[in-house]
Amino acid sequence: MNLVEKIFKTHLVSGELKAGTEIGLSVDQTLTQDATGTMAYLQFEAMGIPRVRTKISVSYVDHNTLQTSVENADDHLYLQTVAARYGIYYSRPGNGICHQVHRERFAVPGQIMLGSDSHTPTCGGVGMIAIGAGGLDVAMAMAGAPFYTTMPKVVLVRLEGKPGAWVAAKDVILALLGRLSVKGGAGKIFEYGGPGIKFFQVPERSTITNMGAELGATTSIFPSDEITRKCMKHQRREKDWIDIGPDGDAAYDEEIVLDLNGLEPMIARPNSPDNVCPVRDVAGTKVHQVCIGSCTNSSFHDLMMVAAILKGKKVPPGLSLTISPGSRQVLELIGRNGALEDLIESGARVLEPACGPCIGMGQVPPSGGVSLRTFNRNFRGRCGTLDAEVYLASVETAAATALTGVITDPRELGKSVKSYGLGNVRIDDSFIVPPANDPEKVVVIRGPNIKELPKKGPLGDSVEGEVLLKLEDNISTDHILPAGDQVLKYRSNIPAISEFTFLYVDKDFVGRAKEKKGGFILGGANYGQGSSREHAALAPMYLGIKAVIAKSFARIHRNNLINTGILPLVFTNEAEYDSVDKGDALRLKDVRTALVRGDKRIAVLNITKKSMAVWTEHNFSEREKQIILAGGLLNYQAQKSAGGQ
Repeated sequence: MNLVEKIFKTHLVSGELKAGTEIGLSVDQTLTQDATGTMAYLQFEAMGIPRVRTKISVSYVDHNTLQTSVENADDHLYLQTVAARYGIYYSRPGNGICHQVHRERFAVPGQIMLGSDSHTPTCGGVGMIAIGAGGLDVAMAMAGAPFYTTMPKVVLVRLEGKPGAWVAAKDVILALLGRLSVKGGAGKIFEYGGPGIKFFQVPERSTITNMGAELGATTSIFPSDEITRKCMKHQRREKDWIDIGPDGDAAYDEEIVLDLNGLEPMIARPNSPDNVCPVRDVAGTKVHQVCIGSCTNSSFHDLMMVAAILKGKKVPPGLSLTISPGSRQVLELIGRNGALEDLIESGARVLEPACGPCIGMGQVPPSGGVSLRTFNRNFRGRCGTLDAEVYLASVETAAATALTGVITDPRELGKSVKSYGLGNVRIDDSFIVPPANDPEKVVVIRGPNIKELPKKGPLGDSVEGEVLLKLEDNISTDHILPAGDQVLKYRSNIPAISEFTFLYVDKDFVGRAKEKKGGFILGGANYGQGSSREHAALAPMYLGIKAVIAKSFARIHRNNLINTGILPLVFTNEAEYDSVDKGDALRLKDVRTALVRGDKRIAVLNITKKSMAVWTEHNFSEREKQIILAGGLLNYQAQKSAGGQ
């Protein structure tokens, strides 16, 4: 068996480990962050369950930390009190980015974790199956329900050779993105192996698994080996370590070989993580801003590398350099060993341990500016400036660029900097608040910005509406519902946040949706890639969107659409995408009857053009079909409870 199969086998509650079929998996741990967590806990509360049923559930505050108005602070009070009441650990603002802190303090090899953040696979760096999902799926896991997913293909990524000077883990995943694209991991799990894995410590492995999300993969994982044991021992958690990896004769659905010997520093150009080339191809490009951090590259290893490169040097005028440590532990480490002083003396601006600029919370580039970032996404407008050009690269490339003011291949710096290991860590979990011992005495605080969950009714037999928007391939959840400080504060208020739906794509969309009382969205391939934010489904549902018809869907967003009761339909013949236009009136006639009957294809009538039906298909499992018929997962669960199931 391969590693994925080993872990899945011990957690399998339904189905069989056959690629393409639906399986149910028991979940050991859950993770939420504040931008998605508030809604997840509102959904959990709606189930009426007195206590979480996982081994560990942790609520992190790392996204909405600017607190420029009361909404964020109110949500944080809700999160802290709801955690105390329902048995959830609460990581306070300033304690760090969820994925970095969770890898340090909670991740366990061989276990399964579900997180309401698409970069949850970060913890795959310690040999854990860690999967990003929508908040409602995470709420269900906290309630003790299995996580249902289509069994992915398991792809072995075999690392051969040894990385050369100045070649980093970030270059490995960027090289894969350049080879496979942002759609290349759809329906797959990437399992890393081969002799080359021994050259990457756990923080570096986590960089690779983190950005597996950009491939569209279900998750990515490294074996738990002696390198993992040393890392967990360093965190005083060796008792949680197990030695787990694939059998010697393990079989895989696919295999990819990556030769580390031939790898060089890589960079993703604007405006997609797969727009990759060698750094040397764009060297000399003037840069206004360099941002180092995010859940991808904010470890002690990363920041020590940067400090060593910048030590005794100055950032040139006209360039802004920011550093976001991944956790309070990392910040304390570099504070004690002198690296923080080196960073400050170089001219770097040190931000709090949080997501910050990665999600558009501060450090917005100038108009038409160029920003080089060690982050994981560079979708247009995500940084807060629509016409900015954002590049993604390793901390080595970022530090070299910060010194010169132009994109610089780090090999130009000469002799490479040595690795600094894991640091002399002091364990302090005082910023992780355990749940209350007397939960019945806890009063859950709900600020005025927290609104009731929106729901829709059961699916009708005839669904009609106008095509409100027609979109190209690779539309991300950032396109559907942006992040940034003006939007994120409304994550617990669907009526308010819905006003920002498709803001940077079509500013008239919301008004049109209201005027037409909802309708349809037409999408291209890989619709809904990127973030796990279920708000990108909840807000359209609130505005009356009845179905999204696309060439294909990203996994998490498809699940979120189903969970909110929106029909995700796929063109049976992609060429028919061109026959439907924005403004066309469509009708799904007898759609409920067709689903109940078991039809896999649904006819879409174009009333405007009086043309023959366009055929779509859905590929719902029986469980997903029942959720759609009920009008969403919460309705479905309520029906099951009422029926005594």
